[in-house]
Amino acid sequence: MLLIPAIDLHEGKCVQLKRGLLDSVSVYSDDPASMARHWIDQGARRIHVVDLDGAFQGKPVNLHLVEKIVEAAGTVPIQVGGGVRNQDVFKSYIEVGVSQVIVGTQAVEDRSFLESLSQVYPRRVILGLDARGDVVATRGWDTDTSVSINDLLCDIEGLRLHSIVYTDIERDGMLSGVNVDRTIKVAQSTQIPVIASGGIKSLEDLRALKKVNLQGKDLFGVISGSALYERTLDFQAGQLLLDNGS
Repeated sequence: MLLIPAIDLHEGKCVQLKRGLLDSVSVYSDDPASMARHWIDQGARRIHVVDLDGAFQGKPVNLHLVEKIVEAAGTVPIQVGGGVRNQDVFKSYIEVGVSQVIVGTQAVEDRSFLESLSQVYPRRVILGLDARGDVVATRGWDTDTSVSINDLLCDIEGLRLHSIVYTDIERDGMLSGVNVDRTIKVAQSTQIPVIASGGIKSLEDLRALKKVNLQGKDLFGVISGSALYERTLDFQAGQLLLDNGS
């Protein structure tokens, strides 16, 4: 089970938001590639990158920064999302060396798009499942859809996806603790590996998720941003706990 540091890109900087709101931005670095290298030096085995500007504008804005992050990361896999609304954009990320690309809005609004991507790029597509309560949100979390989590999971079962990133929007960036119960519910509803996101605060959150037994399997990973940057969670201690389970 991986602890995956988050690098959220906004106006060329590494930032974190509260509940996805731009007026809550906290800036942590003006050199996102160096920040990626920092987490890798700490032992990170995967990095999560979000183009926040791309998510809000519906098209990639920070591809050049993503390319620099990939170069800095070397052999460590990079997963990227934010504004991936067509196959050309997806391909552009693959071409610069991204390991997996996260699709959310377009995947929810057009299931055939997700199915096609999973066929052309098997195991390289991650579904971004962002939700308030049981309802999926899209377009930079600005739009609540009429799609339930369960309906979406039923529709995608069997697709050759790498994983699902499940984010509890109301907890994201709030350091309020992960929603363990809802994360378990999502993970138990699909055979696709699940990555938890939103609200991680401390080792206790990781310990609670590590105890989850999904028919003998762990969650694939846990994304953390604010907790790592605000130092309420130590990366090395967190990954050690996930590796050893204590």
